[in-house]
Amino acid sequence: MSNLREPKGRVAVWAEERRRSDEGRPRHEGGMGRWVGARRQAGQALHAEWTKLRTVSGPAWLLLGTAVLTIAVSTAVVGATHCPQDMACPVDTTKLSLTGVQVGQAVVAILAVLTISNEYSSGMIRLTLAAMPKRHTVLAAKAILLAALVLVAGAVAVFGSVLAGHLILPGHGFTAARGFDPVWLSYGPALRAACGSVLYLALIALMSLGVAVIVRDSATSIGVVLALLYLFPIVLAFVGNPHWQRRLERWTPTIAGLTIQATTGLRSLPISPWGGLGVLGIWAAAALLIGGIALRLRDA
Repeated sequence: MSNLREPKGRVAVWAEERRRSDEGRPRHEGGMGRWVGARRQAGQALHAEWTKLRTVSGPAWLLLGTAVLTIAVSTAVVGATHCPQDMACPVDTTKLSLTGVQVGQAVVAILAVLTISNEYSSGMIRLTLAAMPKRHTVLAAKAILLAALVLVAGAVAVFGSVLAGHLILPGHGFTAARGFDPVWLSYGPALRAACGSVLYLALIALMSLGVAVIVRDSATSIGVVLALLYLFPIVLAFVGNPHWQRRLERWTPTIAGLTIQATTGLRSLPISPWGGLGVLGIWAAAALLIGGIALRLRDA
């Protein structure tokens, strides 16, 4: 984790240059002046966060790891799945091909947590907030940049997973002649599942960032996020009442969010695919909102 920490010299130089430029800049009055100032500050915050990320190797390796791990797991799963000629196989081939997303999301969550928690552990957050006193601008810049990077890595990961399913599954008995839908982006439900999976990873990143801002500590934040991703669904499996189990599944971030991958049996889902992704969006928005309030009210 130490290789994710920002080089103090670069950040300190940027902070000093910004302070000097602010001292020499005339104060704008009126709504237009405030709008121009806010836009300039947002651009400066995005530039600062981009500088932090591109000058260390950790984020790049984690993004690469997200794509590689997701594709590798998906390839392994589809490669190990066969449908013999004399058997009926109730398999959603598109969802099967996207299995790796459930593993890759852990790397995305770790990246999102370390994006800000390492600043707290190293004390660099004080310098960041001194250079950019509007804390919500700092958080927004981190969220925008993080979401953009995860969308790119997620698109590569999902495309690789879909390609693996498209190339491997027909040779394992999952053919159109046997009634299986094609695993390719030209098929509408498969395209929805693929695009939704990319958005799913971005929302997981934003939710994890919000949790990290609230908790601050790296290890604790990662533990909380991984519990939401993996432990909470396991606990729900032991709920004895089917009615309450189904209702709780509708509001569980991973169970609801991953319904976007389903292309068959939609009526049996606890929530519709886009509705489930919307639930995950609510979790991400709530985490960022609470995190923004905590960032504003608490000392660095």
